[in-house]
Amino acid sequence: MRAPEFWQSRGLVSTLLAPAGWLWAIGARWRAGQGGQRAPLPVICVGNLSAGGAGKTPVAASIARLLPGAHFLTKGYGGREAGPLLVDSFQHSHDQVGDEPLLLAEVAPCWMAKDRLAGARAAAEAGASCVILDDGFQDPSLVKDVSLLVVDGPAGFGNGRCLPAGPLREPIDLGLKRATAVVILGEDRHRVAERVAPLPVLRGWLEADPEASALAGRKVVAFAGIGRPSKFFQSLDALGAQIVEAYAFPDHHPYHPAEIAELQKAAHPHNAILITTAKDIVRVPPRLRDPLAVLEMDIAWEDEAALLDVLEPALAKTEEP
Repeated sequence: MRAPEFWQSRGLVSTLLAPAGWLWAIGARWRAGQGGQRAPLPVICVGNLSAGGAGKTPVAASIARLLPGAHFLTKGYGGREAGPLLVDSFQHSHDQVGDEPLLLAEVAPCWMAKDRLAGARAAAEAGASCVILDDGFQDPSLVKDVSLLVVDGPAGFGNGRCLPAGPLREPIDLGLKRATAVVILGEDRHRVAERVAPLPVLRGWLEADPEASALAGRKVVAFAGIGRPSKFFQSLDALGAQIVEAYAFPDHHPYHPAEIAELQKAAHPHNAILITTAKDIVRVPPRLRDPLAVLEMDIAWEDEAALLDVLEPALAKTEEP
């Protein structure tokens, strides 16, 4: 699904769904109280409070580049394999392991495991210095040494209500109690930094690959099946691309050859580039990927030293004898 517009305001639909949101919040509080088990190596969790579109995966990838020996650990949303399984981006497909693991495996070793503790043990046996959870903040089964909450600055916490009345996976106060720090990506339009005080706040933004500058002035047909496709379209616009058509698909949408053919048909009369995200391209059949352009994004940190300070509890454990 895509994030509905009513998640950003407390209108009629949200109010009608509020009782269901209260029940969700009760369940979240109960689940958060469950005890977890400690992994045989440090665990860094990159999660969020809102459903989809915050930027967890690029944050996790950016952190892994700073930590030698780090492995990723993910449940592989949408994948059919149970694991623990070391993901091979050449051998595995998105329907086996999910889309995020295929992206992460390009950065560092990535373990896909429905049982996160088993996955952490497999990573430890393989020589990992620590594991980085892409998501998993709401999963109490594994004790975390560092927990980062990623917030999309322009969206904030939406209307502040829990699913399905709003975007929240759990009440804000409950999540902040378990967080080590908050990462705000983009402009903080909802004063999130004030709301999460006194937790440390790390600021960053999504930055396109330098080669993306070639898109300036080019006509593009853009498509994306992510939590907030509008963020992708806005990034293209900021780069100076001329978006002649934009197509938003549900998050984690697997693309059928007929859909790609229709998108190519839409691009042809405009002599436009057909472009998508790195997360989407792995859900396109391999034989159809070559003509498609991909917008690669990374995290630019305002203060990388501050990030390393927050990660210190996990880093110190990797140095213990």
